[in-house]
Amino acid sequence: MAQINNETNLTSTAKSSFWQRMMAIREMGLLLIIILLMIVLSLASPHFFTASNITTTLIGLATDGIIAVGMTIALVSGGFDLSVGSVLALSGVTTGALYIGGMNIWLATVLGLVISVGCGMVNGYFIGKIGINPMITTLSMMNIARGAAYVLTEGSPLSLAQTPKAFTNLGGGTVLGIPVIVLIFIVIAVIGDYMMRHSAFIRQVFYVGSNSKAASLSGINVSKVKFLVFIIVAVLSGIAGILTLSRFNVATPSAGLGTEMRVMSAAIIGGASLSGGEGTVFGAVLGVILLALVNDGLVLLDVSVYWQDLISGIILLAAVTLDYINHTRRRTA
Repeated sequence: MAQINNETNLTSTAKSSFWQRMMAIREMGLLLIIILLMIVLSLASPHFFTASNITTTLIGLATDGIIAVGMTIALVSGGFDLSVGSVLALSGVTTGALYIGGMNIWLATVLGLVISVGCGMVNGYFIGKIGINPMITTLSMMNIARGAAYVLTEGSPLSLAQTPKAFTNLGGGTVLGIPVIVLIFIVIAVIGDYMMRHSAFIRQVFYVGSNSKAASLSGINVSKVKFLVFIIVAVLSGIAGILTLSRFNVATPSAGLGTEMRVMSAAIIGGASLSGGEGTVFGAVLGVILLALVNDGLVLLDVSVYWQDLISGIILLAAVTLDYINHTRRRTA
């Protein structure tokens, strides 16, 4: 019996290491595609490798990258969050409205993030505790948060005047020539990647995403794990909203439109699965970079902005189809 168990464990370990290698190959392949795309764009446009274009592209992808870290964790848990763009907008609008009302900008920022936590708690409660489908729950929150942002602003952007330089530097400042917003994104991505590989909590997230019933039987509090996952996603969305506000000094209720599709596409392109149990932050970051390069290339080549959404949708469909094919092959193997 012991020998059979050892053989089973060895087989399981071999399968695990095989899929780890496959994920690494997928990330390496994605990195090669990005390098190839950069070469093509540099040949197609003399403006691609200019400092201003690279800086603008990095600043543009930073907020999506921050949210993609949270979206990856949600996908690994077996769920996803369609409300990230709306929470981004609500966080920025709340902070901006409070500051215009006379509140200290940093206290307003904290309360903006508290609102984000509240959105995450609602999502986590209905998904983790009640058991409602993530699509229905987060779609509802998407409308609630976006509606609240429009109510607070009465549909008009709120312009912030004379904000402290320290706050403005979050979105518009630089350190050694590197935009602060990009540095914040890098720090969050590095922390997220480390947690995905070494955190005991994230290991539980993987177990829940792979098989929630087995995870529950093994003693994992599945509802608690899902509850915390959606709070993490909401907090990162709120941070992205604060950074967006700092960058433009305008609180816009329409901010973050389409963010959920971009970050979900990036995470799936990077190896996360809609079925749960798979995904890496590094892969999601590569996915964000790839989508940003595609959009940058379309702009440089003077392609109509309407094509950008079309192409992004095609990329998402292709990524989901690839994910479905991979899981179908595994089930039949």
